[in-house]
Amino acid sequence: MNKEIKNAGKILSGVVVSDKMKDTSTVKVSRFVKHPKYGKFLKVDKKYKAHDLGNTKKIGDKVEIQECAPISKDKHFKIVE
Repeated sequence: MNKEIKNAGKILSGVVVSDKMKDTSTVKVSRFVKHPKYGKFLKVDKKYKAHDLGNTKKIGDKVEIQECAPISKDKHFKIVE
């Protein structure tokens, strides 16, 4: 595993849902959140744009993304694995 420990930001795991942009993949990260009043667990999805040099990942691939310095207006993650 090629994880950078130095100044490591958040590491999230998700699934690639789009690879149509140049050097960018959209990754959907799912997590469970407990409702504050009722206690039921809800599935919450969020999509992140991640830097993928050379477009190596395809739709459906499971990846890990790591927070990094902003690369563009909305892109502040890079694909680690």
